[in-house]
Amino acid sequence: MADAGLFIGWGQVVRGREQRAVEVFNESVEYWGALQADGKIEDFEVVLLTPHGGDLAGFALLRGSAEQMGALRADEEFERRVTRADLIVENQGVVDAALGEGIGRGMGIYQSEIGELG
Repeated sequence: MADAGLFIGWGQVVRGREQRAVEVFNESVEYWGALQADGKIEDFEVVLLTPHGGDLAGFALLRGSAEQMGALRADEEFERRVTRADLIVENQGVVDAALGEGIGRGMGIYQSEIGELG
């Protein structure tokens, strides 16, 4: 079971790049599917948000082990694809995420530090 993830969030499409945005979105979903098929991630989920006045229009959550996420972050192809998308959408961000047992580890560290600072 995945204990880590990458949250890839994006905002609105840059005006004039709408058609290219659809192409890059589809390429990204295919790429994430290939990562899953190759065992480089456990799975992924894509979420599109309804308009709400905020900066976040959608996100993908890639799930796997901390080692898989670290390797992906260091992968040149991943970096190239993030850069490409950054030229097409506003406010893109890639954030490390704790999932499953990773949450327990993170909370354990947090509680330990509270005790130290207590």
